[in-house]
Amino acid sequence: MPRANRRRPDPPPRGVLGRGVDRTVHAADGSWVVRELRGDTSTKTYRCPGCAQDIRPGVPHVVVWPSVGTFSPGDGASERRHWHASCFAARGRRGPR
Repeated sequence: MPRANRRRPDPPPRGVLGRGVDRTVHAADGSWVVRELRGDTSTKTYRCPGCAQDIRPGVPHVVVWPSVGTFSPGDGASERRHWHASCFAARGRRGPR
């Protein structure tokens, strides 16, 4: 009996440079653009401002920057921060270190 060819699901949409989809989060501390990274695209170790621990290459995390104006890769890079997703979600309860 021949096998049935099943169509694979479409991959999730990718954002700028294939590094995730940007979304805007509005909270008491302002509006933030959040980009989720799967971890396979990161090659450097970052310091999470929420817990002051390392985010090693290969670990899924989020990149966050203020949503003021329009972001382009050469603009606003100094305001981007790499956070653990759980630390960013809990920032209102803990605050940066």
